[in-house]
Amino acid sequence: MATILGVTILASMSTGAYAATKLQEIKAYLNPGVKVKVNGTLVQLKDAKGSAIVPIEYKNSNYVPARAIADALGVAVDYDPATQTIIFGEKVEGTALSVGFDDMYYTKDPAFTSYKGKDYKEAYFNNGTGDRSVNFMLHPNKQYQTLQLQIAAIGSDLKNITVKDTKKDVILKEVQLIKAEDGLTTIEVNIGGVEELFVEGSISSGGTVFIPLTTSQYK
Repeated sequence: MATILGVTILASMSTGAYAATKLQEIKAYLNPGVKVKVNGTLVQLKDAKGSAIVPIEYKNSNYVPARAIADALGVAVDYDPATQTIIFGEKVEGTALSVGFDDMYYTKDPAFTSYKGKDYKEAYFNNGTGDRSVNFMLHPNKQYQTLQLQIAAIGSDLKNITVKDTKKDVILKEVQLIKAEDGLTTIEVNIGGVEELFVEGSISSGGTVFIPLTTSQYK
């Protein structure tokens, strides 16, 4: 952030916010001459749709959208219209992975959502046959800073677990082994600015992968 001197961050607001009595009309100018560097590298700031944006100059200060700076720095950003609050980084309240999760091994069947006597109500329960790759997609959509993924291996060890940012083709986390005797293990991953994740591992014949989707969460 130290390299982005003189930049004040503005949040994008919904059209309904313009009815607020605290808003004041101003006269400002688009300034395409202003450049932004992050860690010494020039970056092109973009809006939520991926279109290039130009900073606005007002009273000798430069203004850019909060999301553009957050994306450039790899930090999650969100806006709560109810409280008109911009939220950077990790949220206090987590969002369960069960929200919007879509995979053939997703289940609400009580026979498969329980682990060591506790029913988690919704789970990823992969009990396929043979030696195999275990994988699924997640879609944080740049809204969160941290992924807390709980995983248990049953009957066989889970090996070579990776969490990958598919858009940037970068591995964000690698865990070599989760043993069956380890029980429920939490993997924490920094996912600030990440749109889509691919989670993958491998397990031997007879093994099952259990992920409680109600306690695994984005923050």
